[in-house]
Amino acid sequence: MTEKILKGKQKGMLALLVILVLYGAAIVGCVFGCITVSHQGSPILLIISIVWLSIGWIPFCGLKILGPQEALVLTLFGKYVGTLKDAGFYFVNPFCSSVNPAAKTKLNQSGDVSGNSKSQVLSVLSGGSAVSDMELVSKKLSLKIMTLNNNRQKINDCLGNPVEIGIAVMWRVVDTAKAVFNVDNYKEYLSLQCDSALRNIVRLYPYDVAPNVDTTGDGVADEGSLRGSSEIVASRIRDEIQKKVAEAGLEIIEARITYLAYASEIAAVMLQRQQASAIIDARKMIVDGAVGMVEMALERLSENQVVTLDEERKAAMVSNLLVVLCGNHDAQPIVNTGSLY
Repeated sequence: MTEKILKGKQKGMLALLVILVLYGAAIVGCVFGCITVSHQGSPILLIISIVWLSIGWIPFCGLKILGPQEALVLTLFGKYVGTLKDAGFYFVNPFCSSVNPAAKTKLNQSGDVSGNSKSQVLSVLSGGSAVSDMELVSKKLSLKIMTLNNNRQKINDCLGNPVEIGIAVMWRVVDTAKAVFNVDNYKEYLSLQCDSALRNIVRLYPYDVAPNVDTTGDGVADEGSLRGSSEIVASRIRDEIQKKVAEAGLEIIEARITYLAYASEIAAVMLQRQQASAIIDARKMIVDGAVGMVEMALERLSENQVVTLDEERKAAMVSNLLVVLCGNHDAQPIVNTGSLY
């Protein structure tokens, strides 16, 4: 389906004036027609005026008003006629109907959820009038940039660990004909494709950097991860979604990861693992620093000839310094006032 933009239809004001003038002329014609019939004249003027007053409301159905970044897809007896895109006051064939299969779809996205929708539903359920409490559904398509905040999903990463992840997708309609006619409901279609693309990409990455994991598919292990490579992951998700929704006339502008965490059933265990890894790294750094300080102390004592130590005394000194430097608590010194032997 190819989009067809209707041009030269911005004649709504002229059409409105003509219709109103014809209505005025019909009223005047009814008056003069009644006078003519009362004088046994021809009733043709009266009949024409009554017919126009009866069916003259039909041209009003052809008046269409569009605001900025709005579109209207028109069909005539089931055949696609074209799309109105520019803002203005239009007059089209009164028998044309607007098509938007996603007009009633409410997703968790900008511009689609009314702030008082819950109160409206409660009003209708309590016996209120649906017409008075709820706005009429508009058949116009929004061409603005929309934000779809997809629900969080629980997905297994490449190591089999369950993670919870959520994304926000910025999108817009670029081809109204494809959006309306190529898919049943382009909003639901987008939401489902976001879920599918998210699962396809997340399962390629570990939550954190892991050895011997190839996330790019080139056969070489790399350091890609969901936590450390969020920009790359989001870009791959965007490209994956774009390939799926191109036939629906949608453009994916950007995708961002809004939430990322281990699933609740393993979150505590993974936290302990991270803590253990941090403790090991810290201990390794402390030991490296302590060994360097002991080596420096022995070298300085030997160079300055402050004291001459045999191998046994060096071993005792190294042991004491390592205990002091690597201990978790401050050392409590014991002063030896006697001989070492």
